[in-house]
Amino acid sequence: MQFLKVSKTFGYKFGTVGWYSLIILETIDSFDHKQLIYAMSYKRIMDEDFYLKADEFFAKSTPCGLTFDDLSLATRYSEVLPRNVRLDTNLSDSIQLSIPVLSSDMDTVTESDMATAMALCGGIGLIHYNMSNRNQIKEVARVKYHVHGLIQDPITITADKSVGDVLSLIDEKNFQFRTFPIVDDQERLLGLLPGRVVKQRYRNRKVTEGMLARNEVYTICENEVGSDPISTADQFFSKHMGIHKLLVVDKEDRLRGLYTLSDIERIMEENRDHLKPARDGKFRLLCGAAVSTPRKENGEIDKDSLFEHVSELVEQGLDAVAVSTAHGHTKGVGQATKFIRESFPEITIIAGNVTSGEGVEFLAEAGANSIKVGQGPGSICTTRIIAGVGIPQMTALYAAMQGAKNKGVTIIADGGISKSGDIVKALTLSEAVICGGLLAGCREAPGRIIEIEGKYYKQYRGMGSLEAMKEGSASRYGHQKEDLTSKSTPEGIEALKEVAGSTKDALENIAGGIKAGLGYLGAENLEQLKDKARYIQVSQAGQRESGTHDVIEVKRSDFTRS
Repeated sequence: MQFLKVSKTFGYKFGTVGWYSLIILETIDSFDHKQLIYAMSYKRIMDEDFYLKADEFFAKSTPCGLTFDDLSLATRYSEVLPRNVRLDTNLSDSIQLSIPVLSSDMDTVTESDMATAMALCGGIGLIHYNMSNRNQIKEVARVKYHVHGLIQDPITITADKSVGDVLSLIDEKNFQFRTFPIVDDQERLLGLLPGRVVKQRYRNRKVTEGMLARNEVYTICENEVGSDPISTADQFFSKHMGIHKLLVVDKEDRLRGLYTLSDIERIMEENRDHLKPARDGKFRLLCGAAVSTPRKENGEIDKDSLFEHVSELVEQGLDAVAVSTAHGHTKGVGQATKFIRESFPEITIIAGNVTSGEGVEFLAEAGANSIKVGQGPGSICTTRIIAGVGIPQMTALYAAMQGAKNKGVTIIADGGISKSGDIVKALTLSEAVICGGLLAGCREAPGRIIEIEGKYYKQYRGMGSLEAMKEGSASRYGHQKEDLTSKSTPEGIEALKEVAGSTKDALENIAGGIKAGLGYLGAENLEQLKDKARYIQVSQAGQRESGTHDVIEVKRSDFTRS
């Protein structure tokens, strides 16, 4: 008598085609002679079983938290060339960026120089608040009044002034220009003082002696500017060789604005650049600023102080205000956000930080347009070590995305980004990213330069570091300034970043990496990226395989041409 029994069942994987189950059967006869009979059953598993959409992938990873290096994106069929990829994104109805990158509101990353560079390249900078309110207002003004086409409030002088008075004004205000319109007490145009006569040798002469008379000054009536004022000015300067100023007047000949040839040429050059500047409706560069949540002695939000400061920022043209704290899902942050929304209905509000869909919904209900996601992922942040809290960034972004869908707000990935590939992954679940460490070494960053053994580094510190909190960021972490020496533990460190090139160079490299990523997925824009993204978890060996390995890297600078 013979019979069959199953002795073993196990599986083998062959490439990406599918799984084969191998069943080993034993044949047993009455003579105890055994013969192995192999039978193979086959089940085909397709790409969609390996490379999963976000909902399925993160559901299967639960309850494990994943960050950037824990996963990879699967390539897709593509007809998209990286150079044709668009990276524009909207943070709100009024904030459109041509690259999805913000510079962090850290005191070693973003002040006016960085914010200006960010906007010129199509992003936006968030100016930190580790400074006096007065200085922050000045920093915002420097960005908003940087080369912007029409100078709406040109600096003027009156006819009774001397050249010496003008020189004193230039020194006092640190003006970088020497040409001034001359007006009467009714702001009517009298003439133009050219820079060629603003010299020490003429300091005792009246400005009227060296000015161009009214009939020698080129002007245009404000109702003739049209819907495209930059093109109008560009056409004028092309037609009138050697003319560098075009003044805008109203029907009563009162001065209303000023175009300069240098500004127009710079703007036209920007239009030909692949990184398009981020500008507002008045052709000024976009700028954001972070604000603290000032409190009274009883712990309540100081609404009067908050209103006064935000009002002054808005008067300078601020485009986005960031209510920026380590823990955004709190009563105080909600109150501050709600108060700003009620007081300034048109301003874009960025609030955070959170790591959950519930936190996103909370801030959205308070009035935020865009929510920062991330707690403790930054290279100089120690929150997860000190406090034991924080969610790995990709899992946090997925959770936050669920809340954003419910409330119709955008989310920004904040922290943990060390390379452009991380940004591509983050953008599958968010509208933009915030960079700190990637920009801290750039020449526009405000960090102090330090030389060590012939190499130059820039100071880079977490806003939770002790020194940063002493200078103003203590409230960001729920501390009082006077308690720092004895009652609080820092949640960040001070570090160094090697001095790099310009912010423009850094952003061009970042943008190039993002475009390459979208090209691999066959996505023409960020919206298609979200739809086409497919994920797979990566092992530690896979992580190592992803970077350069088993070689000695040789830099080009090590060689010279013979």
